[in-house]
Amino acid sequence: MVSPAPPLPPLFDDLQRRSFDYFWETTNPSNGLVPDRWPNPPFASIASVGFALTAYPVGVERGYISRAQARARTLATARFFRDAPQGPEATGKAGYKGFFYHFLDMNTGARFDKTELSTVDTSLLLAGLLFAQAYFDGADPEEGEIRTAVDTIATRIDWAWAQQNRPPRITLGWHPETGFIPHDWVGYNEAMLVVLMGLGAPNKPLAPSAWTDLTATYGASWSRTQGYDYLNFQAMFAHQYTHQWVDFRGIQDPYIQAKGIDYFENSRRATYAQQAYAKVNPMRWKGYGENVWGITASDGPGDLNVPDFAGELRQFKDYYSRGVGLPHPFDDGTLAPTAAAASLPFAPELVIPAVEEMHQKYGHVIYAKYGFLDAFNPSFVNTQVKLSDGRVAPGFGWVATDYLGIDQGPIVAMIENYRSELVWRTMRKSPYLRRALERAGFTGGWLTAQ
Repeated sequence: MVSPAPPLPPLFDDLQRRSFDYFWETTNPSNGLVPDRWPNPPFASIASVGFALTAYPVGVERGYISRAQARARTLATARFFRDAPQGPEATGKAGYKGFFYHFLDMNTGARFDKTELSTVDTSLLLAGLLFAQAYFDGADPEEGEIRTAVDTIATRIDWAWAQQNRPPRITLGWHPETGFIPHDWVGYNEAMLVVLMGLGAPNKPLAPSAWTDLTATYGASWSRTQGYDYLNFQAMFAHQYTHQWVDFRGIQDPYIQAKGIDYFENSRRATYAQQAYAKVNPMRWKGYGENVWGITASDGPGDLNVPDFAGELRQFKDYYSRGVGLPHPFDDGTLAPTAAAASLPFAPELVIPAVEEMHQKYGHVIYAKYGFLDAFNPSFVNTQVKLSDGRVAPGFGWVATDYLGIDQGPIVAMIENYRSELVWRTMRKSPYLRRALERAGFTGGWLTAQ
């Protein structure tokens, strides 16, 4: 970071604790499954489980829970995924070929409805498991069982199977009813984490060509947005997720080295571009400004064409990957606090004022039991249409009524990375991650230290 890091105001203590409590209080303690959203959890999200596994040690270090409590919850989770039934059948299974279904029944752990076998959500789960493996490094037998269970889960994943569409590319997923999803991970996005997890696999890892092929598709993503040159992806989550576990400061692969930066700087520029966009506010949405910004994948009022606060006919979306820049920019006035809050390490000088102002201005509507609700939209004030999600608060506008695990996890972890670098420091010890980065061609920085 450039110059002394600004100190965190007390609000961040409260935000981190409330966001942590989402995982601690809503998870099924018997199997570690975490609801995709709350207070109406229809199913568990394996991505949310990965974020939860990362949050538990943060809770230990912050004094929210004891190490014994975190260990017991983590072991229950690791045992579930180690022992959960796998197979090609459409029902009664948690996964297949070592991968897991995106959504699982909160109680039985079986595939929920007709959800897909997801390579990216399995990767988010695996990153959390690897963090837990590196953190729980003590002699206690339960900590030893956590480590061996994670090895079992990681070893079982058949990455070559997921490359059958167009090797060396990895499919987005698979359905037992119809087979592979006809799309692969390409371009700059959360595919970074997917390929790194495959490169670091302890059994039959992906070949390094998987990474070079991925970066070869970055050409169209490098562009200028709001005066900043960087690898674009419209939604902020793609600039945050992999960074939660990987400290990219000072390490470079050949692609980013040729650009003269690292991926951390890339995400810093993306953060600045988001704030700059909100200041310009080209679509004239209500509330946007220097300290009210942040667009990412989030809930929204619904797929509607209705007048906004000023009476202008506008298009709004339900859950959607909103954002600034390439490849698919979309802005309907919906802001997601996690887009700013989870960018804290990249640009604290922008994020701290944003989190404080959103809380000061709108906290009475958007901040409650588990911190910031998923999203809000002061421009949407229509009370005559059926909403897909959320509610219209009198005198304010639309606000989500749910918390999402994939919002809460990055907030907890990235606040902690800013405070103490806990997740980054711990993951540097993971031989799995080091192997992945080295096979991808990363050099320099902390990778040079043995």
